[in-house]
Amino acid sequence: MKRPQSEKLPFITKFFYGFGDIGFALTDTVVGLLFANFMIKVVGLTPGQAALAIFIGHTWDWINDPLFGSLSDRMRSRWGRRRVFLLFGFIPFALAFLSLWWIPPFTQPWMLVGYYAFAFVLYDAGATLVYMPYYALTPELTQDYDERTRLTSFRMAFSILGSLIAFTVPLEIIGERTPDKGGIIFITMLGLAIFSALPLLGTFFATWERAELQKQEKPSLRESLHAALKNKPFLYAVGIFLFTFTALSIIESMLLFFITDRLGMGEFETMITAGVFVTALVTLPFWNWISNKKDKRTAYMAGMIFFSLVMSMMVLVNPNWGIVPVMALAILAGVGVGAIQVLPWAMLPDAIEVDELETGARHEGMFYSLVMLLRKMAPSIALPLTLLVMEWSGYQAGAAVQTPEAVRAVQTLTGPVPAVMLMIGVFFAIRYPLTRKRYQEVREQLALRQDGAG
Repeated sequence: MKRPQSEKLPFITKFFYGFGDIGFALTDTVVGLLFANFMIKVVGLTPGQAALAIFIGHTWDWINDPLFGSLSDRMRSRWGRRRVFLLFGFIPFALAFLSLWWIPPFTQPWMLVGYYAFAFVLYDAGATLVYMPYYALTPELTQDYDERTRLTSFRMAFSILGSLIAFTVPLEIIGERTPDKGGIIFITMLGLAIFSALPLLGTFFATWERAELQKQEKPSLRESLHAALKNKPFLYAVGIFLFTFTALSIIESMLLFFITDRLGMGEFETMITAGVFVTALVTLPFWNWISNKKDKRTAYMAGMIFFSLVMSMMVLVNPNWGIVPVMALAILAGVGVGAIQVLPWAMLPDAIEVDELETGARHEGMFYSLVMLLRKMAPSIALPLTLLVMEWSGYQAGAAVQTPEAVRAVQTLTGPVPAVMLMIGVFFAIRYPLTRKRYQEVREQLALRQDGAG
């Protein structure tokens, strides 16, 4: 698709760019929601064994993300630097996701741990191959401060829709996760794999890349890392991502345990999770409006303070409340999830303009790869630790009633722990220096430089 002269994007570009994220959100949410649950309740691993498989798989990202980010910065092809990965990577992405849900024909626990660790590595590699270049397209599509927020809102609308599908459709089809459900789980995930991969073709055909960036000298891995690590706005954005998405990952992984083992409301799990994500989807225009009225940093801080207060309430929730108050809390939590989905992602592209001002080059691939690396590095430690805490508390998969210690562990991990993480993210946002005014100054300096070069 031909790039327009204006920085304002046509609707079709925003729609199909956003549509591409539905698959990433769907697969990522399904993995966060069900993978540990699947390994424990269907495959038969202990929480500690599942934790080891997840830790090994996530640890690969520490190498995986920077390599793919640097590769997309250095790529030159007839389809551009980024879009070529969407064209040739959507099928490996689908197959790698599907490998997570196959039950091997052996029963030895440590062989199963080895298989699922390898499958997780494969999935992370396949996902990174397409999502890293996809995310790095954002700053190339527009340099307008507010248009980037609107573009990110489109992406996050589809991201939340993907998460909503992930939290409802598989649960409705699969029902209770038991050892006899392996076949229906695999078939369900096959459908989700196809549904997740195909939108990337729409993104490929509906977007473009700046031709002048193809002509830039290829940056080395060392140069790209150096540019990222000396960029002050980027470093604070990394802190925001790190703690915000660690909190969200813990909430996703613990939510079903909380609903079934703390509240005893397994029959309502689809309704409760849908309440969270429908609300998040509906509130995206609100967070976009707040960002336009103030700036992205202020909107983010307001959203995270509110969300942390809601999550702190989880220590008070008990089964005697009934479904109505629980649904009310789910809706309030959805307001915070909406803020998480749009605002950190809208802040990051602005730091890339600072990079161009400081270095004379652009390193989008490396910037996004480091963000994704650190965003996933913390969960790679935090999520296995949550599973180990569950095991130490005496949690028993398949038990009709969990011990009070196990229930207390689930409750603490679902509420107060993520609330603390969210408030640490707010601390980094307070220090984030790239306000609307400062960003406009950066754009003006870049325009003067380009005029002088012309």
